[in-house]
Amino acid sequence: MVRHSVAIYVNRKSYILTAVAPQKLVIASRESRLAMWQAEHVRDRLAALYPDCVIEILGMTTRGDQILDRALSKVGGKGLFVKELEVAMADGAADLAVHSLKDVPMDLPDGFALAAVLEREDPRDAFVSNDYASLDTLPHGAVVGTSSLRRQALISARFPHLVIKPLRGNLDTRLRKLDEGEYAAIILAAAGLKRLGLPQRIRAYLEPEQSLPAAGQGAMAIEIPGNRAELAAWLAPLNHQATAQAVHAERTVSKAFGGSCQIPLAAFAVVDGDNMHLRAMVATPDGTRVAHTEITGEAKQGIALALKAAEALSAQDAEGILAVCKAQAQE
Repeated sequence: MVRHSVAIYVNRKSYILTAVAPQKLVIASRESRLAMWQAEHVRDRLAALYPDCVIEILGMTTRGDQILDRALSKVGGKGLFVKELEVAMADGAADLAVHSLKDVPMDLPDGFALAAVLEREDPRDAFVSNDYASLDTLPHGAVVGTSSLRRQALISARFPHLVIKPLRGNLDTRLRKLDEGEYAAIILAAAGLKRLGLPQRIRAYLEPEQSLPAAGQGAMAIEIPGNRAELAAWLAPLNHQATAQAVHAERTVSKAFGGSCQIPLAAFAVVDGDNMHLRAMVATPDGTRVAHTEITGEAKQGIALALKAAEALSAQDAEGILAVCKAQAQE
């Protein structure tokens, strides 16, 4: 029996856990090209840690992948992308699931936990177009595609002369719709394009000052059954402390306001050494009402900073803004 020791870092202190090295691990993943890239990345990282372990990927199609004719906010939200993967773990068909963190609901179902957050890729939004260099160059009435109410609100606030239309499907499907002329431009997460080796499709980056990222954007997370302590120990070396601190703060802000894709909400934290700078925003889908705040403090106090940010948004009538969002979502 081979035992493997891993170091876990909590609040800058190192703890050594010793666990029997895994013999086999099954990773549940959506079957889109980007999702499979992410699962393969985790597989390769684990294979380097545990060379004698057999690691397999279980590809699955989720309900979120199947419903492409309606906005995600209208058909059940982010949980549509993870439910089938959680069922596979609960049934013992898979040990862990790899997600884009921005697709993970703020409240996990009972019996599941996030075991690791990997180092973040580029968190920015990306402007993609075959004919135009940036949002500023789009003519009046140009159609911009996005699946995100957050992006819709931010673009509408700055460029009310543009037409925003829903854009669903995996990354390749979205690019194909652009290439077929359905949109003058589309807005995507830069991280996905970079991970798939498509940075050349990015015509311009939208800096956080222009388009504040969604909570968890650019980060990958590993979900496991909550009762698998040995699995948590095996995955601990993949956790990136600074990224984890940042995204947990972001998700705390989102959770304070319901954590739903029916809400145009952004939260973005940057950890620099011992410090964290957190920005958050909530808006109506048309961008006519926006509440925004930013706060700086100790990174280890990220959750407290997030709660202060939520209070600051509430002081700007965030609840009133959210009431408008919910009413529009029911129309």
